[in-house]
Amino acid sequence: MTLLTPGSNYVKFMTVLNLHRAVAILITLALGFSGNISKADQNDPRLPKLFESLKSATDAKTAQVTASDIWRIWSEKPDDKRIAELLRRGTEQMNAGHLRKAEKLFTLVINSAPDFAEAWNKRATVYFLMGAYDLSKKDIAQTIAREPQHFGAWSGLGLVETHIGNYDAALKAYEKAARIHPFLEGYENMVEKLRKLAQGTPL
Repeated sequence: MTLLTPGSNYVKFMTVLNLHRAVAILITLALGFSGNISKADQNDPRLPKLFESLKSATDAKTAQVTASDIWRIWSEKPDDKRIAELLRRGTEQMNAGHLRKAEKLFTLVINSAPDFAEAWNKRATVYFLMGAYDLSKKDIAQTIAREPQHFGAWSGLGLVETHIGNYDAALKAYEKAARIHPFLEGYENMVEKLRKLAQGTPL
């Protein structure tokens, strides 16, 4: 991948990107871990109905409530106190900015429960914050392989592709996320600016 070099479009776009990044981080902090570890993960039988409700939502408030329910289920893990504790500690370390410690803890979760999609998504977030974009993309791919409707992972992929200047790929990722979550926060503004950048139009 070719990293962007500071130019007029890049500099202008970074304000938007940083705002979107902040939103993504806030979502991760607020919804990325549920203290209620129960019999759930991306295979939970409640999810199909929730995804149907999300796609058919007619207003942003209803969609966000449904999306929050989905996030909570994604972050739960079946009856494994050790994994629950590792995930909790990893999230705490990530929230505190201790990214190397968070990476190690999420890696332990992945090694113990490789089918747990949200563990991959958490580590992808850490890698993005570390600037390890290739590693972040690889973990996002692992997340999506386990949960194809993970709108957070698709949005995260859009964020990574935007950051490295792959605007067409970023657009496709965001559009995929929006097909799953039609009221994805900041989507319209982000896509409008990405289309201009992809076409070489000044912002």
